[in-house]
Amino acid sequence: MSIMKLSMGPQHPITGHFRFILDVDGDLVLKLEPDIGYTHRGIEKLAEKRTYLQNLPLIERVNSYCDSVGTMLGYLEAIEELMGLEVPERAKYLRVIAAELNRIASHLYAACLFSVATGLETMLMWPINDRELILDLLEKLTGQRITYTYPTIGGVRFDMSEGFKEEALKRLDYLEKRTEDYYKMLLWNHTFQIRAKNVGILKPSDAIRLGIVGPNLRASGVKADVRKDEPYEVYDRFDFSIPTGKNGDSYDRLEVRFKEVEQSINILRQAIKDIPKGPIKKWAPPIVPKGEVYTRVEAARGEFGYYIVADGTMKPYRLKMSPPSFRNLIALPYLCRNVPLADVPVIYISLDLIPMDVDR
Repeated sequence: MSIMKLSMGPQHPITGHFRFILDVDGDLVLKLEPDIGYTHRGIEKLAEKRTYLQNLPLIERVNSYCDSVGTMLGYLEAIEELMGLEVPERAKYLRVIAAELNRIASHLYAACLFSVATGLETMLMWPINDRELILDLLEKLTGQRITYTYPTIGGVRFDMSEGFKEEALKRLDYLEKRTEDYYKMLLWNHTFQIRAKNVGILKPSDAIRLGIVGPNLRASGVKADVRKDEPYEVYDRFDFSIPTGKNGDSYDRLEVRFKEVEQSINILRQAIKDIPKGPIKKWAPPIVPKGEVYTRVEAARGEFGYYIVADGTMKPYRLKMSPPSFRNLIALPYLCRNVPLADVPVIYISLDLIPMDVDR
């Protein structure tokens, strides 16, 4: 056996701001060691120097270009719990609408990257173009296309604009039909199935033991979702299911995300139909009472936890995040043992990791 050290990345596409240090024997990968930190910005420490309100645009940039709303909600839930602040009903619905639109956009982006990893570039263009339809809706709702700072302490910043409901339902109808084309182009594609099926199999017991979260956990057959297990906002009022996979392989990890897009469309239709009238924000004092709190939400990539220590001032004494990409990264070295080198990009992309989410 002749073992060689191989450095893979950082580069775009495939690794992004990650670098993998591989031990290879020929084209067989014996060991993978992630080299992270290329996008570390010290957000947790920076948050201690800013007020709770000033931290909003900072916090959402942990995972800004994919899931701004899902990243933000856990932070707001923690602050509002410390304050004992009850958010208006209409604001809760608007938060859910923004979060589920963002989840759809994030999963479509994941499909784009997966297509690149398997060389199917036509499928790269389809979801990236359809994602624009969702970004248009988010722009209409929040005023921005990527980073929104839409949810705020006590509610949301803006109400629905005129015509938003009708336009949203129209685009959701289109997207629901469009997912059938995704199956034909990608999931039922023979080449894609060869590259993704039975590659990077993560058993349910191993997924639980490693602490994997979100679609990656559900793809292994574990039915766990914070929106169902510990409902926040108004998720307990919606009828939706939790898609799971059978094999826990790279194929299932993408298929679960497509099924989650369908469930998000289902949630959005209910939220748009049932949204009550009323205020969209409740006044909140600048000072947060002393205390400690941990909250968690189901972001696009999985459970996102926030731990805040408040010392009775306008700034947090301590902020600690538990982002889903960092937790799911643990699966990468585990899955990339004794696998062909060509499978490494597929396994990595199937986990839908975001370097900024890992590094913070």
